[in-house]
Amino acid sequence: MKQYSSIIVFLVLTIPSIVVSIHSYKSTERYVEHDMQQALAQTLSEKESDVVTADTIRTFNSHLRWTELRGQAVLSLSTRRSASGNRQEKLQLQAECPALTIWQLSDQRPSMALASMAFVWAMGCGLHRRKSTAKDSPCGGLTLKDGRFFNSHHTEVKFTPMQQQLMELFFSAPDHQLSKQAICTALWPKKDDASETLYTLIRRLKTVLEAEADLTITSDRARSYQLVGLPAKSHHRMFLG
Repeated sequence: MKQYSSIIVFLVLTIPSIVVSIHSYKSTERYVEHDMQQALAQTLSEKESDVVTADTIRTFNSHLRWTELRGQAVLSLSTRRSASGNRQEKLQLQAECPALTIWQLSDQRPSMALASMAFVWAMGCGLHRRKSTAKDSPCGGLTLKDGRFFNSHHTEVKFTPMQQQLMELFFSAPDHQLSKQAICTALWPKKDDASETLYTLIRRLKTVLEAEADLTITSDRARSYQLVGLPAKSHHRMFLG
């Protein structure tokens, strides 16, 4: 999967998670506000006083309909300027609830589920990318990107069409090793014996690899071929059996 597709899937999971979380918080906030106001109104009608005492708090909590809110909401006194606009101020009893408490009381399970899916997806994409990078850069600093090969100097390595096909086969093979039969079947499916053609292709490809990417191709008695890195400062040619 291309990188932008992975990002789109991640956003498709993350954005709804945030939206659902905010919606749940706002809904809970409205319910908490309504519950606190009705509890405060009943408390004031019973006590007929703005003085906050332990009994006032107990009465307030007893009128809260949401049992989980009891002991979490607090009563406070604030000053408010009179409606006439003069400097006279009066005390007003208010009910408040911390934002963290509202978030804890809200149902965040759907949001957390989506966020968990986004996290797992991101981790999976990261692991896949690491494996792909390791696979696409076997040795010698050669990488394959969008069908083009680049060396460690970020310079594109030019291959003939047949060399390109063989290199892509090497990159996709486990340990970057291919049997002679697998190569001939993939590149010359209609040819009965492509041995000489294969030897020529391998010889010319080795020349390009050793010059451009510190890579070479080793042979197991012409039964299989493997793409390997050249030892540092040891650019020697290996005889193909």
